[in-house]
Amino acid sequence: MSRPTLDDIFAEPDEFGLLEVAPQKQVATKSDGGTAVLSDVTRFFEQHGRLPDPDAEDHEEMRLGTIWDKLRQAPTQDMLGADRLGLLPAAEPEHANWRDEPAEEVIPDSLDDIFADDDLEVPTEFSDLRHVTPSAERHQPEHRAEFFPCSDFDQFEAKFSQIQAALEVGERKTKIVEKWAVIEPVAGDVFIRNGLLCLVVERMRKSSGGLSQEDRLRIVLSNGTESDPMVASFRKALNDDKTARSVQKVGLGPLDPEWEADQLTVTGTIYVAKSLSDDPNIRPHRDILHKIGVTSQDVKRRVADAKHDPTFLLAPVEIVATYRLGNLPRERIENLLHRFFEAARPAKLTVPDRFGKKVHHPKEWFFVLPEHVSHATALIREGRLHEFWYDPTSQKISPKTKAS
Repeated sequence: MSRPTLDDIFAEPDEFGLLEVAPQKQVATKSDGGTAVLSDVTRFFEQHGRLPDPDAEDHEEMRLGTIWDKLRQAPTQDMLGADRLGLLPAAEPEHANWRDEPAEEVIPDSLDDIFADDDLEVPTEFSDLRHVTPSAERHQPEHRAEFFPCSDFDQFEAKFSQIQAALEVGERKTKIVEKWAVIEPVAGDVFIRNGLLCLVVERMRKSSGGLSQEDRLRIVLSNGTESDPMVASFRKALNDDKTARSVQKVGLGPLDPEWEADQLTVTGTIYVAKSLSDDPNIRPHRDILHKIGVTSQDVKRRVADAKHDPTFLLAPVEIVATYRLGNLPRERIENLLHRFFEAARPAKLTVPDRFGKKVHHPKEWFFVLPEHVSHATALIREGRLHEFWYDPTSQKISPKTKAS
């Protein structure tokens, strides 16, 4: 028996009506039936008091609601004209294309016309800046590493003559400072920059631990001037100078007694500073809390950048006392004073950064008075500091007993 063909199958009686297909209703579009759909929606609204729901259970309402949601998003002018109940959204004004030439009447004649335009009004919250450093303060820093006459150049003049003579006869060599060389200058280092000998007299630390790129230097030049740049600035100046050289040290290495021959014992100044900080942890103690430091440079320049220096509690300071040193090693004197007043050092004094994180534990601040430092300095000059001790409870310097 052969299999029936499709023609045979369709020729057979369709007793179940499987082949009966109802013709699809044409969906009205904006071009041919947008107004017809609007008429159907208008009648539905008048009968039910609402628009057809595209999610309705009734098939006809669902169909009408679906078509309406699509057409109402971009109605034609015919639909807007036939909308007697105001069911369509109001037509939005046509936006000008930026490629089109502007009309002559909207072109301003002057800057005054532009600034007088009401559309340019800016809310005050956008124009009132907060937490921003004033431009005058940003562009005019309190402390600049400029060159100025060295007031105590007589202490360095002979050393420069010795270094120059040694270079001329070949007793000391120079080495080119490479473009990307990482230089960590310390007191006693000698460089040649712009044809001048540069002696690093002092490196002033700005952090509690070790050397850092934020340290400041005291540089004395062979032409009788000096400067106090940051380490990073001095390093960059050497890297950018194609003629820059580092001068070989005297001796065979750090263990050689002559290795530190360039590190002169320079007269300096002991200074006592009072913090002007408004920090609630510091302000109540400002009359008794003092910083004891020793520097070879002018004290006013040393503290000029105090508000940016963690060593000064990131706040301005007031110099309340100074004591001149005479050919005494600065670092040794500073260490002697700090050890002598060790018992008066605040244990929990910290300096927060601008984010509120405690990042620094200053070690040069003590609960002492200027007269205590004056007494201790006099004892250093007499060579008798080791015979006394400081009692923070009674706030007195007293002689040591045999038992102590």
